Amino acid sequence: MITLAVFDMAGTTINDGGAVYDALREAVEETGVSVAPADLQTWMGTEKRAAITALIELGGGDPEMPADRVSRAYDRFSALLTEKYTAQPPTPLPGIATAISQLRAAGIKVALTTGFSRDIATGILDAIAWGVGPEAPAASAVVVDALVCGDEVAEGRPAPYMIQRAMEATGVHDVSSVLAAGDTLVDVQAGINSGAALTFGVLTGELRPTDFADLCDSAPRTAEVIASVADIPARLGIADVQS
Repeated sequence: MITLAVFDMAGTTINDGGAVYDALREAVEETGVSVAPADLQTWMGTEKRAAITALIELGGGDPEMPADRVSRAYDRFSALLTEKYTAQPPTPLPGIATAISQLRAAGIKVALTTGFSRDIATGILDAIAWGVGPEAPAASAVVVDALVCGDEVAEGRPAPYMIQRAMEATGVHDVSSVLAAGDTLVDVQAGINSGAALTFGVLTGELRPTDFADLCDSAPRTAEVIASVADIPARLGIADVQS
């Protein structure tokens, strides 16, 4: 029986118009290196300082020259993302609010995980009127039980630590009662690495079913591709979800 559902944010539950991809690429390229699309996709969903470090190296640069190269690029990433979100505010993906409400009504806790720092993540949630935990504002359109950010654990995705921190935050002890979902390869790998009962790669981001094929084949009993998190309540036999 599933007692906790752990969902990624941008591209999985929230439509940001690809702003994270663009801001990350631009911030790294402003350091003087090029970013290959395949490398960008590989590092999407990871903690953003780690992603910047890796992308600089992959572009032929030295992330430690100068010593503040990564921190300056991260600050620039944050500024670019703010600009893009101001111009085109993020919105919940279709059917997600209903799905989260249905899961929680069925007694399943819901946690969000993200490669963002908490200030960025909470800013996004505030903008769409989503609240976290018992202190969520009464006017919240959606309430989730926990939020875990990439800089709050020892290592971000594909390590399982954010999922494990979500379990800790929600009081869930048995990973075999956990479901995870995300739109990137590292989201799915983190779910598999955690031992979650079910891990879904969703198609609301930039990837297609074939992109997830190798990972799902590596864990055929626990990992699969679905169209959207909005389909999960029906997948669990809870209710049909209208988008």
